[in-house]
Amino acid sequence: MTSQNSGGEREKVASKLPAALRQELKTRAAQLGIDMQDAVAQAVEQWRARPADSNPTIDTSGAESWNTWLPVGLYDTFKNDCADRGISFVQGLAQAIRVWIDSHNVSLTALAIPRYTRRIIVCNQKGGVGKTTIAAGTGQAIALGLPASTGASKLPALPGLRTLLVDYDPQGHLTSQLGVKQIPPGEESLVTHMVDRDRVAGSLLDQVVAIEPDHFEGRLSLLPSSFDAFLLDSRLGSVRGPRETSLQRALAPLEEHFDVIVIDAPPNLGLAMDAGLYYGHRRKNEAPGASGVLVPVEAEDSSADAYSMLDSQIRTVSLDYEVDIDRLGLVVNKFDKRKGYVATHSLDNWQSLGTPPVVSIVPDLKEQREAVHVKQPLLMYAPTSIQAQRMREIRRRLS
Repeated sequence: MTSQNSGGEREKVASKLPAALRQELKTRAAQLGIDMQDAVAQAVEQWRARPADSNPTIDTSGAESWNTWLPVGLYDTFKNDCADRGISFVQGLAQAIRVWIDSHNVSLTALAIPRYTRRIIVCNQKGGVGKTTIAAGTGQAIALGLPASTGASKLPALPGLRTLLVDYDPQGHLTSQLGVKQIPPGEESLVTHMVDRDRVAGSLLDQVVAIEPDHFEGRLSLLPSSFDAFLLDSRLGSVRGPRETSLQRALAPLEEHFDVIVIDAPPNLGLAMDAGLYYGHRRKNEAPGASGVLVPVEAEDSSADAYSMLDSQIRTVSLDYEVDIDRLGLVVNKFDKRKGYVATHSLDNWQSLGTPPVVSIVPDLKEQREAVHVKQPLLMYAPTSIQAQRMREIRRRLS
């Protein structure tokens, strides 16, 4: 198939690539300021121009599904070249990328600072606190970007970033609120890519849906929920290999297509949540606070109990798997001071924690409920509302 691209007509190419090699390619292309697609096209042309015996043999065992786009006609030519040289297309592509990386050296300082896709896990063990509202609104604000502040603070502008919302909650509220259908049982989804990797035939990117591309300039997308997600915890129990990395493995092929991934996590303490927390851990040489957990809470006592359970689970995952999981902040959601002492006292308690900080206080107003009713993004339906302003505040605090 072909698709329009800024570089002209290109063909979508489905292949496989070792995860480590894919990450090296992504890092090197970013360091050189080269689009990933252009880097792969250069790699293929460079490989074709080299003698066959000068290309290294790459270990492609465990290679995972990966998509790229090549100029029209180059795929067929490259595939024929691989056949002539007696190697598979997967091996040929891996060789080409390895050669390109090795021939495009950058300084050791730059190599030590890989550029990761930011991962924001919106979670709490208590249902009804508005996780979906905060995940959706934060993602929308990141995709739209922020203008420079003209006030006394004179804050800089923040560009709109390619943002993927992931509905990881089997209830599918995020998917429904944005007017998208859940993925039917048995079809390829995030769940199948987590637990049935040997059986999936397509790319998870094929399931991604653009959200109001005219309004968000093509920068906001959604990976819908699946009805199969209700069985995810039990199915994770039978996964071969480390279960905690299952979400990371499934989403890794999507990371090169997005600057930020926002996860609307399920309200439970199971294996799926362990995998979600692990996905947000700080990776090697990633800046502290770039990725981690964002926790919506309410100004009432039961929300504090739920947060204590989540904090315990974060600590357990961190210790069990020897990773750092940054707490990006708390969002006090659905706040209504008319509820009196309980609400105001609870807010004071949240703010007194200090770490993680309260990054925003979102009032309980009608605009969000109306946006859900008409199945539109809040920042599109009511862009000047107080709730929309709070979403932009969260974006600013997380920048």
